[in-house]
Amino acid sequence: MEDQEMQLKVRRVSDKFTESMYVLANEPSVALYRLQEHVRRSLPELVQHKTDMQSWEEQSQGAIYTVEYACSAVKSMTNSSMYFKNIDSLLRQAISMKEQISNSQGRRSVVSPNMTKSHSKASIKT
Repeated sequence: MEDQEMQLKVRRVSDKFTESMYVLANEPSVALYRLQEHVRRSLPELVQHKTDMQSWEEQSQGAIYTVEYACSAVKSMTNSSMYFKNIDSLLRQAISMKEQISNSQGRRSVVSPNMTKSHSKASIKT
């Protein structure tokens, strides 16, 4: 009994397989239809992946540009230390000159006692 059932199942499988082979051999349009169906299903997803990748590439290029610009700014800042030293010395000279001017104006007010009160108040404010 089991042998007959097994033979029947084997015959059904082989018949189905033969029929499938016959359809595929004689109907290439069926295979092409399946291929077209697969492409139609997967193409939108592939297009979405492509646009995502392009967007990420643009963002990456922007970030790379920003980093390169920042690096060049830092390099130029390290190269500008002599300019900052020059500015520092000029500021020190300006402060020294202002102190000299203030001291000389203070001596003038002490040396010339005939200044008016309003004139001396103006010199004190400065």
